[in-house]
Amino acid sequence: MFNFGLKRPLAIAAGLMFVGMLSSCSGMPDATSAKNAISDTSPDYIIGPRDSLQIFVWRNPELTTSVTVRPDGKVTVPLIDDLQAAGKTPTLLAREIEKQLEEYVQSPVVSVIMNNFVGPYDQQIRVIGEATNPQAIPYNEHMTALDVMIAVGGLTEFAAGNRAVLVRQGQGSFRVRLDDLIKDGDVGANVPVMPGDVLIVPQSWF
Repeated sequence: MFNFGLKRPLAIAAGLMFVGMLSSCSGMPDATSAKNAISDTSPDYIIGPRDSLQIFVWRNPELTTSVTVRPDGKVTVPLIDDLQAAGKTPTLLAREIEKQLEEYVQSPVVSVIMNNFVGPYDQQIRVIGEATNPQAIPYNEHMTALDVMIAVGGLTEFAAGNRAVLVRQGQGSFRVRLDDLIKDGDVGANVPVMPGDVLIVPQSWF
């Protein structure tokens, strides 16, 4: 009898081994030398589910409130029900709240302040493979591979850190030298990460 419960773990293991083989090829660029892997422009923060927001309405303390973005991406604030927040920048959300409050308040001025950052799923950094705690983590401005490694607790003893691969949407895959960075302290191996990046750490072959 087949054990269908093993299909997913085996598929993941096979995928990690395939990535490891790719990353060992000379044709894959190193993220430290691939100019298009690094952006000098910091992306605007996009609100996501479970983010905590403070909605400040100038001269209207009764309308000022703190809210948590619901799993459906919406928030409820005084005088406004079910307003879509996820997928927008804090500034855009503030302008939309102002527009809706104009029905009740003369020339409202609204600020949206971020209290807790999670971000939308497609903006999070995902770490899979031989990390101590593989997970998706929120993106922070100027985040680097070292910050990501600290967040996931480093590498396991079975990791092939120098064959790690950084996958960036629309820009391809780049090799990242995590062993050099973590074990040897080579700061030249520390590279910026961007929202939506996937860091894959393969297992050592021996």
